[in-house]
Amino acid sequence: MTLETLPGWAAGLLSSQRVARLGLLDERDLPRVLPVVFAVWEGAVWSAIDSKPKRAGEPARVRRLRRRPEAALLVDRYDDDWSRLAWVELRGEVSIEPVGPALQALAARYDQYRAEAPPGPLLRLEVRDAVCWRAADREQS
Repeated sequence: MTLETLPGWAAGLLSSQRVARLGLLDERDLPRVLPVVFAVWEGAVWSAIDSKPKRAGEPARVRRLRRRPEAALLVDRYDDDWSRLAWVELRGEVSIEPVGPALQALAARYDQYRAEAPPGPLLRLEVRDAVCWRAADREQS
């Protein structure tokens, strides 16, 4: 499955949820998971490096993705009513991009980016594989 062939409910989950979890490998090939904001634009998933204070010049996630660009992005919906549980996992390769037109897609979703544009760079996940699940499908089987 790809981003373009997701079922409607899964595409809706991507557009309705505000936060995703980005999974990547660190310098020792240990898994790391970070919360990120994101937007789907022109067939890819985009995230920005914002202007929060950083410890070093280049943020660790950027260094890690330059070293090993494979990543997964998980978007999920939790509900105490477990019949509403759902998730979409997108896997592929992340490229580091300069701030450009994709920032408009992020600003359309997040007021903070309209008020103050992030310095960048942008992270572009080229989705090669997608997996999704929802409890409602399990109950219908």
